Amino acid sequence: MSYQRQTQDKELPLLEHIKELATRIKRIIMILAFFFMLYFMFGITFIKVGSFTVPILYPSLYHSIAVIFVRDFIDRELPVGLKPIVINTLDPMFSGLSVAAYLALFSASPFIAREFWAFVAPALYEREKKFIRMTIIPAVLLFAAGSAFAYFIIIPFMFLFVYRYDIALNIDPTLSFKSIVSTILLLMTATGIAFELPLVMAGMTKLGLVKPKTWLQNWRWGVMISFIIAWIISPGTTGGLIETIIGIILSALYFAGIGVSYLIAKKSNNLEKVLTK
Repeated sequence: MSYQRQTQDKELPLLEHIKELATRIKRIIMILAFFFMLYFMFGITFIKVGSFTVPILYPSLYHSIAVIFVRDFIDRELPVGLKPIVINTLDPMFSGLSVAAYLALFSASPFIAREFWAFVAPALYEREKKFIRMTIIPAVLLFAAGSAFAYFIIIPFMFLFVYRYDIALNIDPTLSFKSIVSTILLLMTATGIAFELPLVMAGMTKLGLVKPKTWLQNWRWGVMISFIIAWIISPGTTGGLIETIIGIILSALYFAGIGVSYLIAKKSNNLEKVLTK
C-alpha cells in the first residue's frame, strides 16, 4: 500500500502538467477556430452612425475577409496581363481556406504566446523571463518586416518577371490561381522567419551557447548561409537578382546580430562585476 501511495505521489505532478498542457492546447485550438471562422465566413461592411462610418461584420462566404485578401493578392501582386486560372474545381475554396488559416494563426499568435508563457514561466529563472519578454516585440516586428519585404518587393518582381518571360516566349500569360496564393503565403512566411536571424543570435549569446567573438570570427560562414537561405526562399525565377538582394539583407541582419550579441555580453559582464563586488 505504501509503495502504491509513493508511486501516485510521484506521478501526480506529471499528470497535473499533462492536464494543464491539454487544457491550454484546447484553448489555443478554440481561439484558432474562432479566428478561422471569422475570416472565412464573415465579411465587412460599413454603416453610417450620425457623422461616423462604422465597420461591422456580417455573415458572408463569398465576400468574406479571406476573399478580400485573396482579391488584394490578385490586384496588387499580379502585373496587368497576367491572368490567374482555375485548374482544379476547388482551388478557389482551398485558397480561401489557406488565407483564413494564415490570418487566424497571425491573429491568434498573442493568445498562443500567452498560453505558452503561462505554461513554461514557472520553470524559468527571473532573468530568463525578462529576456523572453524583451524579445516578443522585436520578434513580431522582424517577422512583419520580412513578410512586408516579401509582399511588396519579392513577389511583385517575381510575377512581373514571369509575365515578361511568358511574353518573350509568345506564351499565353496565365498562372494557376492556387499556386499564386500558396506562393505568396509561403514566401511571406519564409521571409518573415528568415528575418528573425538577429534575434536567434542574440538569444544564443544570452543563453551562453555562442560567444559574440565566435559570431564575428565566423562571419564568412554567416554570409554564406545567408545567401543559401536567400536561394532557398527566393522564387528562383529572377536570374539571381532577388536572391542577391535577400542575401545582402540577411547578411546585414547577421552583422546586426553580432552587434546585439556584443551589447548583451557587455551588459552581462557589467552585471557580473556589480554582483561580485
